[in-house]
Amino acid sequence: MDKIVIEGGASLNGVIPISGAKNAVLPLLAASLLTPEALRLRNVPQLADVRTMAKLLAQHGADVSPLANGEMTITAKDISNLVAPYDLVRTMRASVLVLGPLVARFGQARVSLPGGCAIGTRPIDLHLHALEKMGAEIVLDAGYVEARAPNGLKGADIVFEKVSVGATENILMAAALAKGTTRLRNAAREPEVSDLANCLVKMGAKIDGIGRGTIEIEGVDALHGAEHAVVADRIEAGSFIIAAGLIGGQVTLQNAHVDLLPGVIDVLDQIGISAVQTDAGIEVKRTREALRPHDIHTQPFPGFPTDMQAQMMALLSLADGASMISETIFENRFMHVPELIRMGADIHIDGHTALVRGVKKLKGAEVMATDLRASFSLIIAALAAEGTTQLHRVYHLDRGYEAIEQKLSNVGAKIWREKEKAA
Repeated sequence: MDKIVIEGGASLNGVIPISGAKNAVLPLLAASLLTPEALRLRNVPQLADVRTMAKLLAQHGADVSPLANGEMTITAKDISNLVAPYDLVRTMRASVLVLGPLVARFGQARVSLPGGCAIGTRPIDLHLHALEKMGAEIVLDAGYVEARAPNGLKGADIVFEKVSVGATENILMAAALAKGTTRLRNAAREPEVSDLANCLVKMGAKIDGIGRGTIEIEGVDALHGAEHAVVADRIEAGSFIIAAGLIGGQVTLQNAHVDLLPGVIDVLDQIGISAVQTDAGIEVKRTREALRPHDIHTQPFPGFPTDMQAQMMALLSLADGASMISETIFENRFMHVPELIRMGADIHIDGHTALVRGVKKLKGAEVMATDLRASFSLIIAALAAEGTTQLHRVYHLDRGYEAIEQKLSNVGAKIWREKEKAA
């Protein structure tokens, strides 16, 4: 098992390339099951979750090319297995996204209940209720979802009780091959959902309302192959904006776009970090010596994203004053707090709210990653801290950030990976 070692205090200067979005590429890979023709994806990041999804598609019978130069081609012509097994699905929640495509194209699927980061229960009830409205018969059996629609799915008017990215994506794909028209109301508006919809349109789907809260899909008899570039990872970009703004220096984030981070850029500007769009990408620099505190409420897009909450907490730990962070999306997403406290942060949790009192400095320590985004929050804290930090359980980080040590060391950070010593 690996650990990452960071020596704090170095400023960041230079160019950081932003990879394709993890949260976009996983549903795009699942969408390959909707057609027997080849789906060619570009700007695919080298991530553990991408490898897991590729394994899942291959065990279904899809022909998956090795990822090379950011490109991957999936041809789901001869699907021989409609079961998504526990040993793969348990490691990654996005695996449940094969459910909609399999039922839509083949009339049945058996998918293990999903796993992933332990940041909350995140039930898939919204996915299942929507499929039932479209005519699927759903049975939960021994930890698996069994869905059958032998006569095909039918268009339906679906109102999601709450905004759900995964449910929107799953039903968007299912509706593309359903008979008739499906309307998704209270649909997620995240850029990754729009990226999936745009790829489906390239594959022959008929979709209206992309990027809006109501999406209308007119089902077609078949979809065809296509080529699509994965949208840039806004969460990776936001993470680097916070890191560069806190540590100091001047960094350009290549391939990044501020319009993908509407709930973040304005907040950071008020705190004292400038992130400006240029032809080269997003230019980041700190504009205030003393960072201002700020209250944060996580919200669906275009609000402040839950996937940026941990990184923002690391930043506000060094602000000049007290901030309140309210987590409204997931009920168990403050697990990074004890680790930040080990580094000297002053944070108090009360239910779904954290009171963050800024301190003058953080100190390096041995800390443990608890989930994907928490991993980067600890890297941010370590870069700003005095002394050396050792980050353990970095397999969480490898699920969603590509070449993190290389990207940071290239702009001046003192960061490297080591093998853990055997006990």
